[in-house]
Amino acid sequence: MVTRGKSLLASGIVEVTGEFEAGDPVGCLNTDGKEFAKGLVNFSSDLLKRMKGLKTQDIHRTIGPQEYEEVIHRDNLVIL
Repeated sequence: MVTRGKSLLASGIVEVTGEFEAGDPVGCLNTDGKEFAKGLVNFSSDLLKRMKGLKTQDIHRTIGPQEYEEVIHRDNLVIL
């Protein structure tokens, strides 16, 4: 994602902390806890906790169709 200009998908998320709503700015941390990006998230923290680690087709099956496939679209993501 960082070097190839990709969007952040639920399958790439291992943990969700804090409380936020869709449209809020959030920080993205690597596995060492260092912030590497910030972006506008398309889902609330509650929904994202249920989606984390799932592939898009699994989200459709378990949670239902969503308006967005990307958690943070690359156009709304800034790499630090």
